[in-house]
Amino acid sequence: MEIKKIVIVGNGMVGDKICQKLKQKSDNLDIIVFAEEPIRAYDRVHLTDYFKVSSIEELFLSKKEWYEENNVKIHLNDPIVDVNRSKKEVQSLQGLIVPYDYLVFATGSAAFVPPIPGVEKEGVFLYRTIEDLDLIKAYAAKVKKGTVMGGGLLGLEAAKALIDLGLEETAVIEFAPRLMPRQIDDSASLILQTKLAALGLSCLLQKSTSQLLGEGRLTGIAFQDGSSIETDLLVISAGIRPRDELARKIGLAIGERGGIVVNPQMQTSDPAVYAIGECALVNDMIYGLVAPGYEMAEIAAEHILGEEKSFKGFDMSTKLKLMGVDVASFGDPFISEPYARTILLEDRNKGIYKRLNVSTDGTRLLGGILVGEATSYNMLLQMVNNSMPLADHPELLLMSEQQESRSASTGLEALPEDALICSCEGVTKAQICDAVISGNCENADAVKKCTKAGSGCGGCVPMVKDLVNYTMKQQGKYIRTTICEHFDLSRQELYDLIKIHELKSYDQVLDALGRGHGCEICKPLVSSLLASLWNEMILGKGNDVAQDSNDRYLANIQKGGTYSVVPRIPGGEITPDKLIVIGQVAKKYKLYTKITGGQRIDLFGAHLNDLPLIWEELIVAGFESGHAYGKALRTVKSCVGSTWCRFGLHDSVSFAIQIEERYRGLRAPHKIKSAVSGCIRECAEAQSKDFGIIATEKGWNLYVCGNGGSKPQHALLLAADIDSETCVRYIDRFLMFYIRTADPLTRTATWLNKMEGGIDYLRNVVVEDSLGMGETWEQDMQLLVDSYRCEWKVAVEDPEIRKRFVHFVNAPEERDESVRFDALRGQKKAADWNLKTY
Repeated sequence: MEIKKIVIVGNGMVGDKICQKLKQKSDNLDIIVFAEEPIRAYDRVHLTDYFKVSSIEELFLSKKEWYEENNVKIHLNDPIVDVNRSKKEVQSLQGLIVPYDYLVFATGSAAFVPPIPGVEKEGVFLYRTIEDLDLIKAYAAKVKKGTVMGGGLLGLEAAKALIDLGLEETAVIEFAPRLMPRQIDDSASLILQTKLAALGLSCLLQKSTSQLLGEGRLTGIAFQDGSSIETDLLVISAGIRPRDELARKIGLAIGERGGIVVNPQMQTSDPAVYAIGECALVNDMIYGLVAPGYEMAEIAAEHILGEEKSFKGFDMSTKLKLMGVDVASFGDPFISEPYARTILLEDRNKGIYKRLNVSTDGTRLLGGILVGEATSYNMLLQMVNNSMPLADHPELLLMSEQQESRSASTGLEALPEDALICSCEGVTKAQICDAVISGNCENADAVKKCTKAGSGCGGCVPMVKDLVNYTMKQQGKYIRTTICEHFDLSRQELYDLIKIHELKSYDQVLDALGRGHGCEICKPLVSSLLASLWNEMILGKGNDVAQDSNDRYLANIQKGGTYSVVPRIPGGEITPDKLIVIGQVAKKYKLYTKITGGQRIDLFGAHLNDLPLIWEELIVAGFESGHAYGKALRTVKSCVGSTWCRFGLHDSVSFAIQIEERYRGLRAPHKIKSAVSGCIRECAEAQSKDFGIIATEKGWNLYVCGNGGSKPQHALLLAADIDSETCVRYIDRFLMFYIRTADPLTRTATWLNKMEGGIDYLRNVVVEDSLGMGETWEQDMQLLVDSYRCEWKVAVEDPEIRKRFVHFVNAPEERDESVRFDALRGQKKAADWNLKTY
């Protein structure tokens, strides 16, 4: 058979993909690649990770050896400059002339640079290549303020990069009235904008730039409305333009607004020339995502080899995490009346927005938007793409808990076998299930190696994991749940290994037991385990950057960008002198005060700079951290008990204080609440707590695994009529068992609900000591109790830790002037939205 000679122009993600596809389908090919960049194809989807990886090798899509082993010749830093279509020859910049049987344009796109006066100034950059990022990184080290032009997907990624580089101020400029205008609606944008503002990103919407300011070097940006801002660095991410200049030069058909015109088989106006990816105009559309580019590469490869497959359009649904905030859109996100009915969930307190667009007859899901919480994205996308029927109450799909417990008729079982799970690689449900059954792939990583599912953007990985577990359950196999891609261990296994090897920091754990650089899943999880095991200061070097945002500042960040101060008040008992100190501090720092349902006093509206000063005064008065910001013991509520109440059987206040002081600072998979009631009248509401104690005539009844809040659940009786010492011993065992075995962010009620054997099994373990672990758990708890130190006391006494409590590194005394307050019953409250405007 005659060897076909294929020349590929471009070595981006799509250019690399067609090389792989061609080689997978035939060895009877001579493939030659010409690349404009000096390095081989790398992962542009995760371009921002370039600032975190230890080596660029981590971003390369194919190893250097792959090209050699597959006899693919690649010419780096040598773009094609001319094509002789009649002779079927290409000419490179370095003068190489190479014949071809088929020519494939994979030239991608270039950043659109608006014709604004001053774009040539020093300090103005694009955000497309590794070289761009190197230039940005070098320049950012010398400046303080950065701005991104463009509030779309890539623009927000660029803004994240500037924040990661340590710039003191970062802003995004968007011409449209909302962020991500092609993906989300106005309400979703407002939620996203507020969350990003709390993370330090200012958003300037409906801004049209008139000129860039500065003499030679950028100093600011002027807008058409007459306003301006100061900035030292500008990244332009205002859209893309297809790289069609070479195709235009050689006479191929070009779209009116650019792009190489192709048919459904990716052929251009010359049947021997193909175009794929962002340079191709198919059905009058340029696709700016990698997944449709991969699909085009598959189609072009098959057509070159004589197979027939057509491009039928592509689903542009997307899910990403922007600076820790989930954002997703799927199906038709904007369809509305009279063509659809819309179901909305908007929680401004938690920063969550969910929109579902349902057919007018209520039987089909047509699309939607998710911001702040998107765990159900993959299943919702499948429901749209496969026209799966809706249940009677589609509004329940907005609740992630309901989505997790959805019935079989709307779950994985109902997905058709040809349902496309990984759009980047075109992998179906059937292929994934077959990899588990026939290929013995028993985790997502194994499936990725076998099918490449999840190796592109990574958005399908949660559903791949669900399918692996679902298929293994169908096969009757044991399911081992791992934390994330950086640890091939379950939470419990990781807990044990950290304890055995006495690892004390996140970096030590990652080096010894994991791989890569970690992620937003494993970092706080490992930090929680370290705190649960060793009870050391959580802001110690090596652990500080791995904490959740609230732990990072030892305070809950509130709506409006300020912080809460919550001193511990064990048992709710407080002296008049301490009450006076709280009042004096609140008055001095102009804080909103409120007595909580957990018998404490919350102080709201503290500026970041003031937190150490506030806590200094409180600590002198005898207060300590109440851990309102941590996954830890919050409060032990109590009634007045026998001290004052005529019905009280025992001194519930003293016992509540003893309990709270024993378990204060204890870190766990989730927050823990407790209460002690002095009689069966239950004034402290002990049966709605994670563990609650109620006085009886013979002693105390101990209840466990209750839950108030959004999913109330009564606690269950663990032991009856026990003395105080036995009660404490059982609580020690119960809490250590929970800490050791519960999944991350799992309350005790949910933990018990999932436990095989339920309360009877738990009683056997804790009371009867059926596992023989009781004494060990009691000793472990005593070590934590003995090692307790108030985190805020450590923080205010340590100059290095105090340095982190400033809004502006270069001006530590200045406050964030964007924080605004309104009046409420004689006190201040956070304004509804904390958005900087110019």
